[in-house]
Amino acid sequence: MARLPVYLRALHALQERGVATVSSEELAAAAGVNSAKLRKDLSHLGSYGTRGVGYEVEYLVYQISRELGLTQDWVVAIIGVGNLGRALAGYGGFASRGFRVAALLDADEAIVGQEIAGMTVEHIDRLEDVIAERGVSIAVIATPASAAQSVCDRVVAAGVTSVLNFAPVVLSVPEGVDVRKVDLSIELQILAFHEQRKAGGPVEYEPAGDGDRPSDQAEYVEAVEL
Repeated sequence: MARLPVYLRALHALQERGVATVSSEELAAAAGVNSAKLRKDLSHLGSYGTRGVGYEVEYLVYQISRELGLTQDWVVAIIGVGNLGRALAGYGGFASRGFRVAALLDADEAIVGQEIAGMTVEHIDRLEDVIAERGVSIAVIATPASAAQSVCDRVVAAGVTSVLNFAPVVLSVPEGVDVRKVDLSIELQILAFHEQRKAGGPVEYEPAGDGDRPSDQAEYVEAVEL
């Protein structure tokens, strides 16, 4: 499932270039996977392509979109309209992928009432009413970490079961609620680790206690790599 959005993004790029058919090798290269894995994934959708021709791009877009539930509109509310929230509100890729941002909410009186991306920022006090009135299916939390859990509790209590969390905190949710976390600092830290390794930088470690055991260093390096 996690690879399907990657395939869809590659297919949309092909559509924009006017490409009608694509081979499994070309699509796999664009998606960053091997062609055997791609063919296996697509076979689960009932799409096997045509030998010597490949896959029909438009039909494959429809198949994957249907599997991901993107053939209908999903109503989104963005909660927290700081710099990140504003950027998300102005992102044009949501609408073209089946996601309609229907509400912007914030607790800051200086921000409430502002017009951003064609919408008026509403006060967080109206959160439950907005969710009910506009049929919000997905909540995007872009608040400070200190406010994220309480906001999450409110959206879940209001009936939202899908949350995209940009706040740098792990949210606690009941069973049946799906949370996807996006933490840009963690992604940068992972890249920094790989940059250090490519540069030949050693992992420095001084084990506590019995430091003459050679396994201590090896176990630590193995843990970091995992």
